[in-house]
Amino acid sequence: MTTATPPRVEYQTHPSQYNHVKLAFNGPVATLSIDIDENAGLRAGYKLKLNSYDLGVDIELNDAMGRIRFEHPEVRTVVVTSAKDKVFCSGANIFMLGVSSHAWKVNFCKFTNETRNGLEDTSKHSGLKFLAAVNGACAGGGYELALACDEILLVDDRSSAVSLPEVPLLGVLPGTGGLTRVTDKRKVRHDLADIFCTSVEGVRGQKAVDWRLVDGIAKPAVFAAKVQERALALAAQSDRPADGKGVTLNPLHRTVEADALRYQHVSVEIDRAKRTAVFTVKSPNGAQPTDIAGIEAAGDQWYPLAMARELEDAILQMRTNELDIGIWLMKTQGDSAAVLASDAVLVAHQSHWLVRETIGLLRRTLARLDVSSRSLFALIESGSCFAGTLLELALACDRSYMLILPDDEAASPTITVSDTNFGLFPMVTEQSRLQRRFYSEAPALDAVRAEAGKALDADAAFALGLVTANPDDIDWTDEIRIAIEERVSMSPDALTGLEANLRFNGPENMFTRVFGRLTAWQNWIFQRPNAVGEKGALKVYGKGDKAVFDWNRV
Repeated sequence: MTTATPPRVEYQTHPSQYNHVKLAFNGPVATLSIDIDENAGLRAGYKLKLNSYDLGVDIELNDAMGRIRFEHPEVRTVVVTSAKDKVFCSGANIFMLGVSSHAWKVNFCKFTNETRNGLEDTSKHSGLKFLAAVNGACAGGGYELALACDEILLVDDRSSAVSLPEVPLLGVLPGTGGLTRVTDKRKVRHDLADIFCTSVEGVRGQKAVDWRLVDGIAKPAVFAAKVQERALALAAQSDRPADGKGVTLNPLHRTVEADALRYQHVSVEIDRAKRTAVFTVKSPNGAQPTDIAGIEAAGDQWYPLAMARELEDAILQMRTNELDIGIWLMKTQGDSAAVLASDAVLVAHQSHWLVRETIGLLRRTLARLDVSSRSLFALIESGSCFAGTLLELALACDRSYMLILPDDEAASPTITVSDTNFGLFPMVTEQSRLQRRFYSEAPALDAVRAEAGKALDADAAFALGLVTANPDDIDWTDEIRIAIEERVSMSPDALTGLEANLRFNGPENMFTRVFGRLTAWQNWIFQRPNAVGEKGALKVYGKGDKAVFDWNRV
């Protein structure tokens, strides 16, 4: 009997299509209200009660944040609150987790963490501030969302509490992002965090302030006024322009085929027999704006913004909908000079809010590539344009192969390092990918910097350590074929662990710990019988049965 293929997950949406999120705007303050429709889950088999969420809710949240960033530059503070009485958000829907495959759970957790990380990334780099107005019970992933905000204000009504109850209720890790932010961000004392993460009822009122779980409390009668006061105080810290001209994010021009995704600047070609996908990113084509007026006139068709949106969608589509495609082969096509000219405009105008937000989208999109559990190989061939921003695609890869044509210098591909490669798009480690590559060692980085702006052929790139191998045209086909065939024959689980460890070899921080714990701890716990066995805590939740645990500590 064959199993029906689940419907594709679509990451593109619009406020007119939202089922779960509401946006309101009042000068410098936007209010994002969580109002989850329990009957509008992304898949059948569960109801989203008590403002609990699934992937569909986070897709709307991610879209809403993009629209605030780009369409409403006047907004300086986003208030995240609930439209429901007595409940802020009860976290990820437990019944959804109980009926989902392991792969679905892990991908869901990854996207959820990326969305929350995006709030902190935007606060740090773009000055958009976030205030969680917790006006009811706030548990699990709901508290993770609050933790991602700059400040948390909790209503002091003797019942509303914050909690991370996953360990006692579900037998799984408290949210990876929630657990990490409690310690790394809010610096909750470890013994208090131990009590907090192993109790069901949570912490409320002044104790929540004393334990550093929230920043402030307010009685119900003055809660709205206090939220407005704090929102305006946070807005005063931002430099987003009150008179900025927003850019409408129109639907992407995309064609979905059985074995391909096609956009204006990005394409993905899938070879199911080989379990590979070729991502091709094209350079700008035609005249490009060089000043702010031209950038604003181009709107969402401005190349860096359009390409970033397309690449992000392609990554998310492939990551969720094509689980068997284990290797992504990264290619580029076009004119390196056009890429470098585009980069020069980014660098020259990086302090302008719209350029800054575009750089932010590129930074977060490239970070999605870093944390995707796929093998990444860059293929640098004739007609490639791995320069500047597009060189980041190769630097993100596990390996890079660059063709050399000894008898045809004109057709030999080149790569070009630019200023953008030295920190404009840092990884979640806060290092550039060049720093990660060379462990921040000055001699190697200085040697690369000395060649910045030059078109480097395969021999020169190899000598600098910028590519893995430089086969000539005689060996190219066989070497690439063998490398791919070897890779797809290996255990995908082992490769996921290997790649995650090798890609993040730099300094640890909160973000790297979130993804490290998701890759290792959560991945492991979600497969253990104590969580997902027939009598596991996640399986019996809500059924009146008690979990049966294997008491071995391993």
